[in-house]
Amino acid sequence: MDYKSLLHTMVRNKASDLHLRVGCVPYYRIHGNLVGAKTKTLTVEDMNIIIQGLLNQWQEKALKQKQEIDAGVGVPGLGRFRLNAFNQRGTPSLAIRHIKSEIPPFHSLNVPDIVLELAMQKRGLILVTGTTGSGKSTLLASMIDHINSHRASNIITIEDPIEFLHRNKKSAVAQREIGQDTSSYTTALRAAMRQDPDVIFMGEIRDEETMLGALTAADTGHLVLSTMHTLNAVETISRAVSFFPAHQHQQVRLLMSSVLQSVISMRLLPRDDKAGMVPATEIMVNHAATEEYLRDAEKTHLIPDIIKSGNQQYGSQSFDQSLEQLYKLDMVSFETAKQYASNPDDFELRVVGGISSTGEENDSSDDLIDRF
Repeated sequence: MDYKSLLHTMVRNKASDLHLRVGCVPYYRIHGNLVGAKTKTLTVEDMNIIIQGLLNQWQEKALKQKQEIDAGVGVPGLGRFRLNAFNQRGTPSLAIRHIKSEIPPFHSLNVPDIVLELAMQKRGLILVTGTTGSGKSTLLASMIDHINSHRASNIITIEDPIEFLHRNKKSAVAQREIGQDTSSYTTALRAAMRQDPDVIFMGEIRDEETMLGALTAADTGHLVLSTMHTLNAVETISRAVSFFPAHQHQQVRLLMSSVLQSVISMRLLPRDDKAGMVPATEIMVNHAATEEYLRDAEKTHLIPDIIKSGNQQYGSQSFDQSLEQLYKLDMVSFETAKQYASNPDDFELRVVGGISSTGEENDSSDDLIDRF
């Protein structure tokens, strides 16, 4: 089976993902739904041919050694794809995601403009969070492209694998891929600190070392952008702190309260006005009150209240405020908005009862840094 024809079908049908496994037909994820192709089931021979066509020799060798590998590939005429090759039941398998060749313009993402203001900060840490496929990479690519287009900065990206390709505009951009250009996030981040960066994008924070590296880089005057697989601001903060030993938790909280600019959390919802998906976003903007709640573990659970009440003054917004706006714009149905709401009953009361989401009627971190 020809891998190019599979990818061509993927692009033509605007599928976000393609799943290939022995004994199954190819499955495409189209607008959030998994759809099986009307074709023959894949054999081991088919999968081996497809993998050999997509991976280079180094990647094939790594797959044999590790039994799984992430890779980014470009196919002329079709664009770029991110893939994960792995074994299941002793047979080769692939999960492939289509990465649009052009970085989507920010206004097409249906994300509040405050995100662009945050992207233009000179220092600090911005975390974009959400489940796999929630739009994190696309939003971050758009933010980096905005920086690239509007100010002269030295931008260094560390990715696993490289997804969107950034060309120099007003900024100089260096993109490094784990495995091909560097051995690990931590090694690349340490090296980046000696490369005169203004902006550092790290593909994912996944452990203590990468979290410490991101906090340290932000604390030393750089803008750091990264992702975490968390659902909201409170979970993100709790996860970040939990990477470290218990006796360092307060140090981490103090450091985070001073460098964290924002946590932007995303959930993709099926649109009601047309085919496709639209993001609901929770945006936590760090300010004096938020800093206090970040430092104090007993108050962290109150951050959603700060997010909600800071909508007008700081541009923050809760998921439910975002959902309410999407519903009022007829982008999602009431049933969908209620289903994804943090508190469905409260959401229904606000929308049906005429209450606005603001509650009114409608009228010594040094020790950690030294370790890095």
